[in-house]
Amino acid sequence: MTGRQLHLNAFLMSSGHHEAAWRLPESDPYADVDVQHWIRLAQIAERGKLDSLFLADGPALWQGIEFRPAGQLEPTILLTILAAATSRIGLIATASTTYNEPYNLARRFASLDHVSGGRAGWNIVTTAGRDAARNFGLGDRPDHLDRYRRATEFVEVSRKLWDSWDDDARLADKARGRYIDPAKVHAIGHRGDYYKVEGALNVPRPPQGHPLLVQAGSSHDGKDFAARYADAVFTAQQTIADAQQFYADLKARAAALGRDPAAVKILPGIVPILGSTEAEAQRKAQELEDLIVPEFGLGQLSEILEVPVARLVLDEQLPDDIPDSASIEGAQSRSSLIVNLARRERLTVRQLIGRLGGGRGHWTFIGTPEQTADVLQEWFDNGAADGFNVMGAALPSGLENFVDQVVPILRERGLFRTEYEGTTLREHYGLARPPSRYETSARTA
Repeated sequence: MTGRQLHLNAFLMSSGHHEAAWRLPESDPYADVDVQHWIRLAQIAERGKLDSLFLADGPALWQGIEFRPAGQLEPTILLTILAAATSRIGLIATASTTYNEPYNLARRFASLDHVSGGRAGWNIVTTAGRDAARNFGLGDRPDHLDRYRRATEFVEVSRKLWDSWDDDARLADKARGRYIDPAKVHAIGHRGDYYKVEGALNVPRPPQGHPLLVQAGSSHDGKDFAARYADAVFTAQQTIADAQQFYADLKARAAALGRDPAAVKILPGIVPILGSTEAEAQRKAQELEDLIVPEFGLGQLSEILEVPVARLVLDEQLPDDIPDSASIEGAQSRSSLIVNLARRERLTVRQLIGRLGGGRGHWTFIGTPEQTADVLQEWFDNGAADGFNVMGAALPSGLENFVDQVVPILRERGLFRTEYEGTTLREHYGLARPPSRYETSARTA
């Protein structure tokens, strides 16, 4: 297949991304901890030849547990199980740089890359919530800038650790009794502002060299971080104009750092609600919206906007004095997106909660498979996206419908693969395997 191709990831979340999906008659409300449910989702996505599975995560119990499933299996463990149930699809797990240590996390992702044959990816997050800080003995979360400085050093240490074994360090010479050439295993000796790590890693170099690196923040700090490190950028965008602006900005930042902008894949989230007709799709969307519990939405909105719940009146618009994004210590870009959506469309708080119910600020598109393929192509062809994170409103039906109804249309248009052409996640993205810094240094010495 020739020409530029879409990248499609299946962003999975228990019974679905819509907050009320678990209440549908066909939904399993216990799907969050049912391994067979996750295996079924993974196999549906692989049947569609999607690039990867993506699991979000956070080291704290969600707010509003009264109103929706709140169990979260640890994603690298779950993806290890899914690696055994699949053969080609990529496996991306979210892990925080604020509440982990580089050695343990680098080891975990190297292990997943080996177990899966080179299909691992790390979605790097700094974790915005206060509850996570309190689970790790902190009175409050570190400030926004400090979290990103820590993340920068964390990733640098991780990359050194992945490089700490040369690819040919293992001799496995039975006749001579020599297993490893010790000259090809390197203590990294890192001494920084946040970490002191001697190394080397106790896992050989990953099959991909480095697991695929993904980043999901869209703040100023987040975009700088992504431009420096990310192979793929997950983002929430509500309009093609905003998506084009983000796309151009991120690509320019990458180019300014000497990176090939084409090697940084930008993937907005989309929550497709499909029907054979527009009317059917609208009925499905309305069924979900009718099941929303307003108290849950108010709590979520209060947390993101950092505004007391008492100030959010359901049948009024947002207060005029919402904190601007620069003063938010949590999710700055998501707060800005939500406020802009509410102001642009003059939504009441109740209407805003309905709009956010499907994807927490990600773009919800309601329509036929053909219409969905049209808008994906429009964004792809017009500098707004290199592909998409597909977020089924209800699972498994939302993913299954997308794979069976939208993917064939994209293939007919020459926009998406019919078969996997590589075996690793980096190959799915058309990205080179990074060389080891130690082997490169040896060649140039």
